[in-house]
Amino acid sequence: MRLREMVLCGLFIALVAVGALIQIPVGSDVYTLQFLFTLLAGLLLGPRLGAVAVGAYVFMGLVGIPVFASGGGPAYILKPTFGYLVGFTVQAWVCGHLARQGAVTFRRLLGITLIGMAVVYVLGIGYFYLASNYLVQAPIGFWAALWICGVLQVVPDFLLCLGATVVGLRCHRAGIWVQ
Repeated sequence: MRLREMVLCGLFIALVAVGALIQIPVGSDVYTLQFLFTLLAGLLLGPRLGAVAVGAYVFMGLVGIPVFASGGGPAYILKPTFGYLVGFTVQAWVCGHLARQGAVTFRRLLGITLIGMAVVYVLGIGYFYLASNYLVQAPIGFWAALWICGVLQVVPDFLLCLGATVVGLRCHRAGIWVQ
């Protein structure tokens, strides 16, 4: 890995960590900007570097550095929300890969970020359901998990996808895009 790539990965590790700590209360929910920065990591850094940056962020949290929204440490694997962190890493790779497969347009980037959102939802909600029912003994039905973790989150996450699309497109036009 070249120095430039390490610096860019470090920048996105910091952005994702800060994004996890920025908490926006909306009603009874609290949203973070973590998802926005993991989307941008994939779009701007590409599949390899985007996944490395987000994966390094997850690793830092698992070794105990309090970079996650609720702290850090190896026990975080047992939390029902850990699947979202895995999903962010996979999503960064998927979005970075798809963004480099064709023309960079608003519509296409928005579609890519929505695919990234679907990746995070599948892994996040799936793990949430399994961990709640089998790891932490806090039973929840599948449809309830889908409602709470998916349906109720779609609008704010769509807005983050929209924001990542706008920023990603502007960065591409400005030449800030790792090939």
